[in-house]
Amino acid sequence: MEQGVGDLDRSIGYALKQAATALRAAMDTGLRPLGLSVPQYACLELLGQRPGLSAAELARGAFVTRQSMHALLLGMEERGLLARATTAARGRALPTELTDTGRDLLARASGIVAGIERQMTGPLPDDARRRLRDDLTACATALGNPPDGPPPAAEGHPVP
Repeated sequence: MEQGVGDLDRSIGYALKQAATALRAAMDTGLRPLGLSVPQYACLELLGQRPGLSAAELARGAFVTRQSMHALLLGMEERGLLARATTAARGRALPTELTDTGRDLLARASGIVAGIERQMTGPLPDDARRRLRDDLTACATALGNPPDGPPPAAEGHPVP
């Protein structure tokens, strides 16, 4: 007979969801003065580290639908944060890159998010922080995170 989750105070999944929700709320608050949402920040961070990603790749990396990413990209392009090629070098995917304005905003946003992550993991010693990241990666892999899934976030820069 299968067991249920049991006491929520002992549930790893529940604790993980609490941490993810708290992280998202802190990022929302921290990024709001810059006029950025968390998915917009994720898009900037991904493009800052991997220029030329397509909209589909950005959608996977920012954990949003392709339709949502299309709207995000249009808005960010109108703000002058990124530029998209008008023709694809190969296939149909149009590569996207940050503008100077986008890179400047990313630098500010990335500092805010790194500070939030330091605050979140502050109570943990360095080895426990590394172990937490490794353990969470192993958990995602165990649940079938596909090899061609979203690009991994850089250390110190979560991309929820």
